[in-house]
Amino acid sequence: MSSPSYKEIWSEGLWHNNVVMSQMLALCPLLAVTTTASNGLGMGLASLVVMVVSNMLVSMIRGLITPQVRIPVFIVLIAAMVTMVDMFLNAWMHELYKVLGLFIPLIVTNCAILGRVESFASKQRVLPSMLDGFAMGVGFTWVLVLLGAMREFFGAGTLFADASLLLGNWASVIEMNIFPDYGGTLLLILPPGAFICLGLMLAGKRVLDRALEKRAEACAENKNEEGSLEGAV
Repeated sequence: MSSPSYKEIWSEGLWHNNVVMSQMLALCPLLAVTTTASNGLGMGLASLVVMVVSNMLVSMIRGLITPQVRIPVFIVLIAAMVTMVDMFLNAWMHELYKVLGLFIPLIVTNCAILGRVESFASKQRVLPSMLDGFAMGVGFTWVLVLLGAMREFFGAGTLFADASLLLGNWASVIEMNIFPDYGGTLLLILPPGAFICLGLMLAGKRVLDRALEKRAEACAENKNEEGSLEGAV
């Protein structure tokens, strides 16, 4: 299997084949933990670490795994990584651990992670596999953070509340109480609000993709016209 370029890997993970915006995977943790941007960032970083290390390990041992047992082996490796991340958060970021709760162990069942391990890391070299895991993890993280920011901003009038629990005391500078007297919109904090905000994000991506496609087509037509004129001259 030919290896895609690093630019293609990065663009696929970040935008064109985004875990959520294109593949519609990992919706359970996405909708559950994004009540704030800080929670979304915490879940995104945890998933990113698991993706990168799982892709790396599978790529390293891909020649030793027989096709008959590859799925159980992949699941065991992912489960081991998730367990380590879960224990790390419990030990060093306990407040965030309590907020994310059950959704950290449930990373094991994230179809996006197993899917990338199966479709990419098991067929590619170590470095491209690690980059693929990183790109997919960053793509997943920015969606979590943006969705959490939208729900938090319109639902509670704050941004990155309790970020210091995740990043340390210095992160208190990014904690913003934008509308101190804002009563909040409960709908956006509840699960239906997550569906509404996600729908708006998906619609925005499609509009932007269509605009970019039209722009690319217009540029291609202009180049063809210029080439025809040069040929005529």
